[in-house]
Amino acid sequence: MTVQITMLNAMASPDFAAALDFQRDRGLKLLDLKDAILGRSLLDLTDAEAAQAAEMIDRRGLKVYCLSSVLFHADVEQGGPLFTAGLDDRVARLIELARLLRPQVLRLLGATTSRRDQVADAVAEVEQRHPWLIAAYQQAIDRIADAGFMATIENEVRGCILSSPAEVQRLFALINRPGRVMFTWDAQNMWQAGTFPTVAVYEQLRDLTGYVHLKGGQSVTTGGPLAWRCALEDAGYDVPALVQHAVASGRVAVICLNPPHGQPKPGYDYTNLLERDLRYVRQLIQNATSRTG
Repeated sequence: MTVQITMLNAMASPDFAAALDFQRDRGLKLLDLKDAILGRSLLDLTDAEAAQAAEMIDRRGLKVYCLSSVLFHADVEQGGPLFTAGLDDRVARLIELARLLRPQVLRLLGATTSRRDQVADAVAEVEQRHPWLIAAYQQAIDRIADAGFMATIENEVRGCILSSPAEVQRLFALINRPGRVMFTWDAQNMWQAGTFPTVAVYEQLRDLTGYVHLKGGQSVTTGGPLAWRCALEDAGYDVPALVQHAVASGRVAVICLNPPHGQPKPGYDYTNLLERDLRYVRQLIQNATSRTG
């Protein structure tokens, strides 16, 4: 399996047509659609707009890999009735859009908790105090799979219940939907949540992970908290080793570039950051593929 590269569509340009042209002209084939889609966020698209977007994509010889919804990104402490209000309708709408845009993967996010700083294992807390969340994930995943798509759950920042490999493993065990859902590992998001991205961390997540998000960042001290944003080639974690292991796993089909978090670093050159990241990751994948081949 050849690992391909994509990026969140708005990174290329806030203008949807220009973003598609940017990716096509650089040899990318797969898209990750989140927002800035004809001026709208994903779930705000009308059927006519989704059909128009699909036609624009087809005309350029591109395909959609992932529809990146933000469903489930809410605080479990508000309770089941408020958290799940309207969720079924939004999942149904995501599936309707998927039938028009024809992705492979539909993204859900890890839920959040306003008690994140008070609990060491947020998923254990969910199991004890909010078991309705597991049922909600199961229902959404089953509907997505029954419609012919793969569901994925991604770790986020700002109170996400998925701040460590142990929490990811526990959540997926509780959901218990093998073959219907995979994990999207955002290395920097987990770093910001308290787990520095290493090969050992990836290996704990390897059997669940089918999609990887990468973005550059540096810390003041090695392995410390994220401080500055930067290009992936200057990142403070071992990006080449992570790409090598992702390629060797045979499980990761796509690596997605994301805008880096962190503060601007004084004196750092931010010129053409996206182009630099694209060239760098493409070379890393080629190197890793030649080693594993």
